[in-house]
Amino acid sequence: MEPHSSTLEIAKNLDDDGREKRTGTLVTASAHIITAVIGSGVLSLAWAIAQLGWVAGPAVLMAFSFITYFTSTLLADSYRTPHPVSGKRNYTYMDVVAANLGGKKVQLCGIAQYVNLVGVTIGYTITASISMVAVNKSNCYHKEGHAASCKSSNYQYMMIFAAIQIILSQIPNFHKLSWLSILAAVMSFAYSSIGLGLSIAKVVGGGGDHVRTGLTGVQVGVDVSGQEKVWRTFQAIGDIAFAYAYSTVLIEIQDTLKSYPPENKVMKKASLAGVSTTTIFYVLCGCVGYAAFGNNAPGNFLTGFGFYEPFWLIDFANVCIAVHLIGAYQVFCQPLFGFFEIKCRQWWPDSKFITTEHILNVPFYGEYYINMFRLVWRTTYVILTAVIAMIFPFFNSFLGLIGAGSFYPLTVYFPIEMYIARAKIQRFSFTWVWLKILSWVCLVVSLVAAIGSVQGLLTDVKKYKPFQME
Repeated sequence: MEPHSSTLEIAKNLDDDGREKRTGTLVTASAHIITAVIGSGVLSLAWAIAQLGWVAGPAVLMAFSFITYFTSTLLADSYRTPHPVSGKRNYTYMDVVAANLGGKKVQLCGIAQYVNLVGVTIGYTITASISMVAVNKSNCYHKEGHAASCKSSNYQYMMIFAAIQIILSQIPNFHKLSWLSILAAVMSFAYSSIGLGLSIAKVVGGGGDHVRTGLTGVQVGVDVSGQEKVWRTFQAIGDIAFAYAYSTVLIEIQDTLKSYPPENKVMKKASLAGVSTTTIFYVLCGCVGYAAFGNNAPGNFLTGFGFYEPFWLIDFANVCIAVHLIGAYQVFCQPLFGFFEIKCRQWWPDSKFITTEHILNVPFYGEYYINMFRLVWRTTYVILTAVIAMIFPFFNSFLGLIGAGSFYPLTVYFPIEMYIARAKIQRFSFTWVWLKILSWVCLVVSLVAAIGSVQGLLTDVKKYKPFQME
């Protein structure tokens, strides 16, 4: 009788695919989405709206929020195939594309997704270090006076960030990340709210009186040359596109959800909650930030308040950014870790180094499974991203380029193509035509944003003096 009851017990703890029972809910999925979406992109929105102006800026923000939500609902239905509720599960974006489209597109998806994930983790290392440097500078000015030359290097903070990530990267998989995502989501609300509050105070207190804003943003001949206006507009569109991108991790987030209610329905609700919450914050931070700083809005609007008073509040906001990015880094690198580890197990199934799990008894935690390959590979990955971040510490242009490169294939092209294939939509029918128009428009947006970002990067490279204190 005993073996039978233990078999039942094991079956009770497994899902329909034989994997450990998933426990994710609407709340944890929304937290993952908010952590992934309200990234450091929110900080550059005031700058982006300054390039586009009062008309195009908010319009572009709203357009991208609609496109992101619409395509994420299409993607949520692709998690199981052929039927969105009872079909076979697909664990990664590549699996989804393989099940729905197949062929060369699977490799194309893998390249777009994993290059994007690597790029995001490098970008987050840079941004977190900028925030930590800001805390250091602000404390120095407070102690030494505003005339002090408070120079500080980003490199030591990148090393601290990497050290924390090496420890957190030992979290075995995405399913164990929900506590970190909830903490990171709270942090993103905290720093967005502080930035918003300080911007409102600046506008209300008359700090915005001498600030110039315009319907079309920065003025040609006053703020920038005609050529610069074009490049910056392109780059701003890229920053906004990137500010919504979470399709790279959508399937992996959906794979953490309980099987009832159906995952696709919960994921659509989580997407709506995540994207609408984000849009409210983005429009507020972007527009109020532009009202506060006008056409001279900085690339990171928290640094625009200077390093002076209220120094403790700006310090707290910057600490929140760093903590949020610590969590967001994990949300973006866990799918990459999982993909590489599964591939290595397939390539070398007999390797003890890759497959053996050692049990450690950790005080206050219980049993922790440690795998030597996981420890070595993940540590190496974190160190490599930190080294690359030290070599390329450019913020805005870097964000725009990553966003432009992955936005079209992952957020638009694949979800639309898979929907057309799954729903067997007739060529040249009304639905087919408008979906294709949406796809082409987004391709053009991605290309111009990529061009703007490359130009921005080249300008930054010319200005950059390596290994200088900031």
